[in-house]
Amino acid sequence: MKLATLRTANGGTTAAIATGDDAWLALPASDVGALLGRSDWRALVEETQASGAPVITGADPAPLLPRAGKVICCGLNYGDHIQEMGRELPEYPTLFAKYADTLVGANDAVEVHGSDRVDWEAELAVVVGSELYRADEDQAREAIGGYTVANDVSMRDWQNRTLQWFQGKAWDRTTPVGPVMLTADEAGESFDVRGYVNGELVQQGNTSTLVFGPAQLLSYISRFTVLRPGDLVLTGTPGGVGMGMTPPRFLKDGDVLTTEIDGIGRLENLFRIHADVAVPAS
Repeated sequence: MKLATLRTANGGTTAAIATGDDAWLALPASDVGALLGRSDWRALVEETQASGAPVITGADPAPLLPRAGKVICCGLNYGDHIQEMGRELPEYPTLFAKYADTLVGANDAVEVHGSDRVDWEAELAVVVGSELYRADEDQAREAIGGYTVANDVSMRDWQNRTLQWFQGKAWDRTTPVGPVMLTADEAGESFDVRGYVNGELVQQGNTSTLVFGPAQLLSYISRFTVLRPGDLVLTGTPGGVGMGMTPPRFLKDGDVLTTEIDGIGRLENLFRIHADVAVPAS
C-alpha cells in the first residue's frame, strides 16, 4: 500500500492511503509518522479501507514525516558516486544528520538564501516502522515500515568549509521527501533511482549497488542510537551530482529538480536561489 501525508482544506494535515488515480482515504492520524507510532496502524488502515470513508481527490502532498524524530543520512554509498568524489570504498557507513525542519513536500518550491553551489542528490529513503536498538540485520529488515523518495539537496560551498558536512546539509526546508511511503510488504528488493534537472537526466542508479543496504544501515545506526517509528534514513546517492561534473554544475534560480523511483513516485521541486546573503562577521 501507499501512504501519504496530505495538506487539508483547513490548513492542517492528515495521513492517507492511496486508492489509485490520485484519490485518497483520510486516516485518523495527522501524518504518516504519527500513524506508524500506533502499534495497530495496519489494522487501522484496513478498517478505513472497509469503512466507505469519503474519498479525497486533488490533494497536495505535505512533507511525508513532518515531525520525524531522527533524519539520518548516509553519504558515499554507491560505487560510482564514491569514485567521482575521489574516495575509496568505506569500511563503515559515512553518516550525518538532518532535522525535520529540513523536509519539504513532493511539489513544494525550495527557497535557498546564501548559497550559490546548490547540488542535487537523488536518493531512496527508508521509513522506520518499529523501534530498533542494537538490532541485527534480520531484525532491522523486519522493522522497515516502507520506502520513499528523497533528495539530499546540498550547499557545497558551506559543506566544504570544514571537514564536517553538517552545515551544508541541514538547511531548513530544502530536502524534498515523498510523495508516498510504499510499505515494505509490497516493495521489491531493489529500486531504480533517477534525478533530472529541467528534464535532463543527470543521475541514474540501482539500489542493488549500494555498499550498505537498507537493513545494514538500520542495524548499524541502531548500535548507537534507538530508531523509532517515523524516523527516516536516506541511503545515499548514485553518481551524477553537480560537484562531480567537469566543470562543476549547480542549480540556478528557476531550475526544476525532479527525483523519481519506479514503483514509489516522483518529486518535482522548483528552486528559488538567492545567493547574495552576507555571512555575519565573526
